[in-house]
Amino acid sequence: MCGITGWVSYDTDLTRRQDVVDAMTRTMACRGPDDVGTWVRPHVALGHRRLAIIDLPGGRQPMSVRTAGGDVSLVYSGETYNFTELREELTRLGHVWETDSDTEVVLRGYLQWGDAVVDHLNGMYAFAIWDERDEKLVMVRDRMGVKPFYYHRTPDGVLFGSEPKAVLANPMASRVVDADGLRELLAFTKRPGWSLWKDIVEVLPGTVVTVTRDGIRARTYWKLEARPHTDDRETTVARVRELLTDTVHRQLVADVPRCVLLSGGLDSSAVTGLAAAHLDERLRTFSVDFLGQEENFRPDEMRDTPDSPYVRDVVRLVGSEHRDVVLDPAALTDPAVRRAMLTARDIPVGQGDMDTSLYLLFKAIREESTVALSGESADEVFGGYRWFHDEAAVNADTFPWLAFRTALTDDRPAMIEPDLLRRLRLSEYVGDQYRSAVAEVEPLDGESAREARMRVVSHLHLTRFVRMLLDRKDRASMAVGLEVRVPFCDHRLVEYVYNAPWSLKAFDGREKSLLRHATAHVLPASVRDRVKSPYPSTQDPGYAAALQQQAKEVLAEPGNRVFDLVDRAWVERVVALDPTAMDGGVRVGLDRVLDFYHWLDLYSPELRLS
Repeated sequence: MCGITGWVSYDTDLTRRQDVVDAMTRTMACRGPDDVGTWVRPHVALGHRRLAIIDLPGGRQPMSVRTAGGDVSLVYSGETYNFTELREELTRLGHVWETDSDTEVVLRGYLQWGDAVVDHLNGMYAFAIWDERDEKLVMVRDRMGVKPFYYHRTPDGVLFGSEPKAVLANPMASRVVDADGLRELLAFTKRPGWSLWKDIVEVLPGTVVTVTRDGIRARTYWKLEARPHTDDRETTVARVRELLTDTVHRQLVADVPRCVLLSGGLDSSAVTGLAAAHLDERLRTFSVDFLGQEENFRPDEMRDTPDSPYVRDVVRLVGSEHRDVVLDPAALTDPAVRRAMLTARDIPVGQGDMDTSLYLLFKAIREESTVALSGESADEVFGGYRWFHDEAAVNADTFPWLAFRTALTDDRPAMIEPDLLRRLRLSEYVGDQYRSAVAEVEPLDGESAREARMRVVSHLHLTRFVRMLLDRKDRASMAVGLEVRVPFCDHRLVEYVYNAPWSLKAFDGREKSLLRHATAHVLPASVRDRVKSPYPSTQDPGYAAALQQQAKEVLAEPGNRVFDLVDRAWVERVVALDPTAMDGGVRVGLDRVLDFYHWLDLYSPELRLS
């Protein structure tokens, strides 16, 4: 795992712009605390920050191979989990190795197969290859979009980076946010290619983007395809078990300490059980919790039970070396932590304690481990969210996660300045995005109306919703130099389960039936029977009270730019509420106000919202 950046300019001598290349590379320091490297030639500059995971002494980057026609150079972020098999195949084809790293396997795979190397890779990755033989840049992103990758078209080339901040460090990129960018921030639909920053776009998952003197072109090398599923229930469960076991074992490969994120839910517990069964040494596990949460827990619309009892059951079963990272409102509302997370994400996303607690959890883990396995994405793959099982949400003419009504989702943009909110026309935007997303779903002949609808719902989650969560997890973890791996994003597993009919995914009348039965052998009974519970959030009223106090301080700055975005009257009403009676939606709104306030200070964007 690393941070990459670069600059291609066909009309400029970049050897004279080393200072700019260095500045772009410095923004990625948190992603790669172990090493730094740049490679500059007249029309290309590559920058790399390394987090050493495999072949600690030999995997330095940028990495180059000299050919008869010129150098071929690579900057790479991520992990290729099948690099051992690919290395053996390339050795048989005549390649000779200088390192033991997966980076060199990807580079020599490109020398062998060109950009068709992507068809051979199993992993999470974002990489760029400068091929001097054709004076072209090849940018590649993994199939599910686990690793972030952004670029900015310039008059004579391109700027790119793992995160927008790397691009923004170049004077050719401007810090402009327009109304179109802000719409998506508030709408929660994950428009393909969106980055908030005007003219900076994502390399889409499963895509190769090629830059030459003639321009930029993109090709899709992977997408979800509809295929008949012919396996019966028993065979399907067995195949899921086989695929998941294989991918967990592959993703445990590392030359540094490893652990698993354990929430006590089905997903993380399944990964924990499979990992513990494979490792020779004692597995490390980590959980996040909040001071007094278990003793004072109150069921709400999304969470029926606290996590801690289930975590203890898993730890007892697998015998892991476990640590609870327990947080209090002071830590969760510390402005320095909020600013660290905003800097990590580059956007004022407004997830409140679910962002800050994740950052603090990862920071604590990094003291003991460098690689962590996560249960992220199982809900999207297997159909675990409550709205998958809510008929009104499933059949609504919009994204199911927006149709599922709770206190957290009822009025997300309520704190936005009213005139700005009217001009953004969010409902029209969401409708356009929904229709565009549905149009991408490939139908399967002979499916019933019910199965066809659930295929659409699954597709929306695997191409839209999951990408928001993967970006959040990557940014929070890499902000502290922690690599988080996501076994449920293995493309083989995703393809297989996507095409399993909904009647199989919920065959026992519960969410994630296939996963529950495929991993039952490594789970305690309590977890096997547990109802889905999302990532935890503190219920301590002290959290809301602290937000109110900080918002009062913002109100004391009446000329602050934040009031170009947020409704001052709304903030005044909310800071006067009883914090013990504040509902979750209002609390999220306060978090968003504070995010906007600090983000404006950190990034000084130019707002073009008319």
